Amino acid sequence: MGNYYPESKVEVKGFVARHYDAILDIVTLGRYSSFIEKAVKMMKIGYHDKILDLGAGTGKNACLMMKSLSKEGELIGTDISQEMILQFRQKCASFPNAKIIHARIDQPLPFKEKFDKVFISFVLHGFPQDIRKVIVKSAFEALKSNGSFFILDYNEFSYSEAPSYFKTPFKLIECPYAFDFIKRDWKQILANHNFGDFKEFSFFKNYVRLLKAKKIV
Repeated sequence: MGNYYPESKVEVKGFVARHYDAILDIVTLGRYSSFIEKAVKMMKIGYHDKILDLGAGTGKNACLMMKSLSKEGELIGTDISQEMILQFRQKCASFPNAKIIHARIDQPLPFKEKFDKVFISFVLHGFPQDIRKVIVKSAFEALKSNGSFFILDYNEFSYSEAPSYFKTPFKLIECPYAFDFIKRDWKQILANHNFGDFKEFSFFKNYVRLLKAKKIV
């Protein structure tokens, strides 16, 4: 079966899926692991938190989050790639309260007010805007009252004004949807979906951001 979104690059298969973490380390000149560790630390995960990881991939991020959870905490990841799901289960095998399900996040999810935190990392930019709104709505519905939605992805910036050292690799590795994503006012979009109390943390000279939004009811 082909990709649901042929222009997207977040549906990873084959060689790239099997070596995904190593490829990211190469692309970021070895900075990917430390960057993810910093981002996860900024989430301030509580011992008993229940976390939903959308597009959880290989489980690298999930395993970092699990280190902050007690046995009463829980993490559920979702992914569409069976290759990624296999890696997740292998990486997170020592965490019995970390699970992953095969699910398309471009469709409504079954979770209702179950999670304290919803996390999505470098996935949202890889969809058309109407599908991104579906994902935001699913995050809102999955969160408990006053739960937090964390989006780790590209910040808003002008591609034409970006320096060549960033602009060139961005053009080479990213899909057309990403060029639309960086133009959007994501705090306003989230506010339109009843999120608020925003906090943001920037990385890589402000081209990458961890955006925290609280569910407002």
